[in-house]
Amino acid sequence: MIVQDPRPFMAVGAAFFAAILVAFSRKYPNVRETWSSLGAIGMFVLIYSMVGDVMNGTVFESTLFMLTDNIGLTLRTDPAGMIFACLSSLLWIPINFYSIGYMRNNHEAEQTGYFASFAVCLAATCGISLASNLLTFFVFYEILTIFSYPLVLHERNEEALSASRKYLAYTLVSGQLFLAGTVGVYCISGTMDFTAGGFITMDMAPVWVLQLLFILMIMAGSVKAAVMPLHGWLPAAMVAPTPVSALLHAVAVVKTGAFAVLRVIGFVFGPALLSQIGMADILAWIAAATIIISSFIALKQDNLKRRLAFSTIGQLSYIVLGASLLTPLAIKGAYLHLVAHALMKITLFMCAGCIIVRTHLHNISEMNGIGFRMPVTMSCFAIASFGIAGTPFIIGFISKWNLAMGAIQAGKPLFVAVWVASAMLAIAYLMPVVRMAFFRKPPTDDPRQYGSISYLMLIPICFTTLLAIVLGCDPELFPPDFYELATTAANKICAGWGGGW
Repeated sequence: MIVQDPRPFMAVGAAFFAAILVAFSRKYPNVRETWSSLGAIGMFVLIYSMVGDVMNGTVFESTLFMLTDNIGLTLRTDPAGMIFACLSSLLWIPINFYSIGYMRNNHEAEQTGYFASFAVCLAATCGISLASNLLTFFVFYEILTIFSYPLVLHERNEEALSASRKYLAYTLVSGQLFLAGTVGVYCISGTMDFTAGGFITMDMAPVWVLQLLFILMIMAGSVKAAVMPLHGWLPAAMVAPTPVSALLHAVAVVKTGAFAVLRVIGFVFGPALLSQIGMADILAWIAAATIIISSFIALKQDNLKRRLAFSTIGQLSYIVLGASLLTPLAIKGAYLHLVAHALMKITLFMCAGCIIVRTHLHNISEMNGIGFRMPVTMSCFAIASFGIAGTPFIIGFISKWNLAMGAIQAGKPLFVAVWVASAMLAIAYLMPVVRMAFFRKPPTDDPRQYGSISYLMLIPICFTTLLAIVLGCDPELFPPDFYELATTAANKICAGWGGGW
């Protein structure tokens, strides 16, 4: 049942309105932070008010205005989009309060611009989540690119300038590729509306045209998802403040890239067509190579944030690989990993920020014994690291189990070996940080100056860690039921196509 309801645009508008109010509160830090917090809470409340009805089959739709005669700037709720919308609105709250603590502790400049840009990025992410057609998706996709640029540039030094230029070059090209693919899809199909299972068919164009359009749109998503060899912007962007790194990796930019891949595979081309034109297997092998290569590169990084960046490159390709296997379990695992990776990686980056603020250390080789001074932070880091490796009773295990079962369902058990190898490599590049923190003694007469840490930074870390454990023990305990949403989305995408499984 489709219901006309303003709440999808109200959720996006709450974040946009918060950004405007933040921008006009430059001289009043407490007011600025209040508006940012109220925007986060407002978007969360509006998104979550629709979850129950969406899970029961209701579709909420809202059109702001018509872009062409038959295409509107329209938002619509569906299980797949609600997964990402719930995730981003939920995580905006802890990262917002963490940002307040981080900015105060570090006495950062340009805080007004930071919080305003942050709010617009979350508004764009919500718009991407709920976009009902390719053109609406593109509009919010480009808004995210433009307003995440000043966040990467935040430090305003030569390194930040170089990184932000690289970021903008990559992501603007990504947007143009997506636009070209969108125009091509409209020319052959006459529609842009997302449809579970895809709306393009073999009789619409020659095979080579369908393959070209798929390559254009997947390349667009793969740039933001940092699939190799299109990943160069992501390690460079680590020059940004740690809350921005958390935004890039866990809530917004790279997740929108992975979500774009999921939308293109599941709602534009569909499993049946992709199996016929032979593109899914190629994408699967590119993703598998990215998982292994990025993990080996992560092993060599001494800078903590760069090590986490290469970890993200590999972990996001789990989602791409799962989607390209074209089975219900693999696609469900891909949506679940969207949630799992976000929770674990936002925790790791917030922990990294606490380490930097408190100890001023950036390199892992210098972190001997910091666990004795920062036991809560490093304990949360350890739990999230085990989650990245797929340890039971942490949410990462559930997503990776479904991905592995999806590979078996597709008759491609070799990809299970890829995920197992990646889990071992994740232990190899994350556990040394834990070992340095807890099992190495600090230098004699430790000369390091430990600063204070704000509870506004510490509490969000504990919250996301606890959430990763709770959802790992019972994914249906904490609303929304991400497991049911992912199951429903995967089943709708694969409905009517046997696929041999």
